[in-house]
This record gives sequence, structure tokens and C-alpha cells, in this order.
Amino acid sequence: MATVIIRKLSVQEFQSMGISRWPTWEKEVSQFDWFYEGTEECYFLEGEVEIITDHGVFTIVQGDFVILEKGLKCTWNIKKDVKKHYNFK
Repeated sequence: MATVIIRKLSVQEFQSMGISRWPTWEKEVSQFDWFYEGTEECYFLEGEVEIITDHGVFTIVQGDFVILEKGLKCTWNIKKDVKKHYNFK
């Protein structure tokens, strides 16, 4: 079952992964459905989001590193405008 993984990164992990070179994505407060055809890794620079899935609600805030696994069907509920680095695997 595809899920959402949230964790904090050390400065060393952030730098070694090259996250600051990943593209950024921004979105205003809104709600929309999404399906992940590939796994996405992202690092939240700003904002607050609830990712609503069939197996739980995941709250993501500034400073979180998130993995959204391939096959995940969810609803994004953006509570505060989001800015994130992202990378599809």
C-alpha cells in the first residue's frame, strides 16, 4: 500500500541529497485530488498541508522532508501557501 513518509533531515543529509538544486513548486491555499504515478521526494520550505489518504491524514509543515510513494491516491488540503523543492524518482 502506497503511503506518505515524513521526517526531518540533518543539514548534512539536506546538502548531500542536493535538495537546494531541485526545482521548486508553489501553490496557494486550496484543495485538490492527486494520484502519484511515480514516487516524489520533496522538502517543504513554507506552508502547511494535510495529505488525506484512505489510511490516514498526514500533516506536513515547513522543514519536513516527505516521500509520496508511487501509487498513492490522496487529497491535498493546503492550509497555508506552499513552497517546496521536489524530485520525482
